[in-house]
Amino acid sequence: MPSRPSRRLQTFANPSPERDYRIDMEIPEFTCLCPMSGQPDFAVLSLQYVPDRLCVELKSLKLYIWSYRDQGAFHEAVTNRILADLVAATRPRFMRLGARFNLRGGIVTTITVEHRKRGWKSRT
Repeated sequence: MPSRPSRRLQTFANPSPERDYRIDMEIPEFTCLCPMSGQPDFAVLSLQYVPDRLCVELKSLKLYIWSYRDQGAFHEAVTNRILADLVAATRPRFMRLGARFNLRGGIVTTITVEHRKRGWKSRT
């Protein structure tokens, strides 16, 4: 059965919860639609996080990202929404999401959003 877009993010137990370590991901094929023109917007997403008890499962992340392909969204809103959904699913110690949107009308837009667990200080 072929895969389909999904907003369901799955997780698995952090194999080393006693240690701070950073997971870095690059997602070069993010697509959504401009809510003003309906034209596609393309971006490279950069995700870095320090897991606490849970890690995001990669196939579910792929299907989640794919779910935005036909959705109208402003760059700022979609970047913040993705971070909020990932934080809700994984409850990380730290998470940063950068979204570098391709050139449109002579402007390249980069949005960077962060989450830090209260009281957590980086040791990575």
